[in-house]
Amino acid sequence: MRKISLVLAVLIIIVSTFGLSGCANYDFAETGTVIITAKEAIALIGNDNTVLVDLRSPADYEKQHVQNAVNVPRNAINVDDPFSNMLAPKEQIEEVMGQNGISNDTLVIAYDSSNNMDASRLWWTLMAYGHENVKVVSGGFKALAEANAGLSDIPPVVQPVVFVTKELNEAFIAYKSDVLNQVNDPDENVVLIDTRSIQEHNMGTIPSSLNIDYLTNNYSDGTFRSIQDIQIMYLEKDIKPETTVIIYCLTSIRGAQTYAAMWNAGYRNLKLYDGAWTEWIADESVPADMPGETQAPVNPSQSDNS
Repeated sequence: MRKISLVLAVLIIIVSTFGLSGCANYDFAETGTVIITAKEAIALIGNDNTVLVDLRSPADYEKQHVQNAVNVPRNAINVDDPFSNMLAPKEQIEEVMGQNGISNDTLVIAYDSSNNMDASRLWWTLMAYGHENVKVVSGGFKALAEANAGLSDIPPVVQPVVFVTKELNEAFIAYKSDVLNQVNDPDENVVLIDTRSIQEHNMGTIPSSLNIDYLTNNYSDGTFRSIQDIQIMYLEKDIKPETTVIIYCLTSIRGAQTYAAMWNAGYRNLKLYDGAWTEWIADESVPADMPGETQAPVNPSQSDNS
């Protein structure tokens, strides 16, 4: 009887905290707008005005890719000025998209082999420039191959088209001044999320940042966690739908994956600090916390330059 009573007590706590449907007591926006399964992606491939985009390196793409996918590697949509992996200007995005057959009417389906972060970065980039018709394939190339997507080592013949961005939507971006304002004059309705590994975080982070490794958004097979799992994970950190969230990592490629996971789960008050830790640490006048000064230095390869 004591065991039954304990189980009932736990269930009551869970229901009172998250509601019968998991997170029903919270006012989340529309969910499921970003992330699709490999099977859902395969069903869309070949439809009119649909372009599959492979975000892996040219070497990996040339070796094998999903049939008819075009290759848009990371450096095609980012620039290294003034810091690594910054959002490319609108003219570059227009050129890259147009040359790959992507128009303003195109459904873009993005995949990668980097734990969903490069596909998410393309999604965030296009959203920031006003193109909302973008999906991210959960689990990327591995999931598509396992779902029996057709594979090829031959690039498709692409007919260039015109792609015109809108003006950059500043709501998607946080700048160093925004982050510094939060550090110097904390707003209880704003949270900074450092999406790097705990080792990187401990070697140096922006003061007051909450460390939530971007990999926790994934299951062990590399696919994104379910919407309910994502909601519960962030609610347990006291991050509610109305909270303004500023996300970053080393250069905010990993941060874009967290952005996509949270947006897909109904969070909307999200900003990506594009300059990220790279910009922050380059300025000796801004404060930095060292939560684990006694820990060993991080192997640079752990960050994947992102």
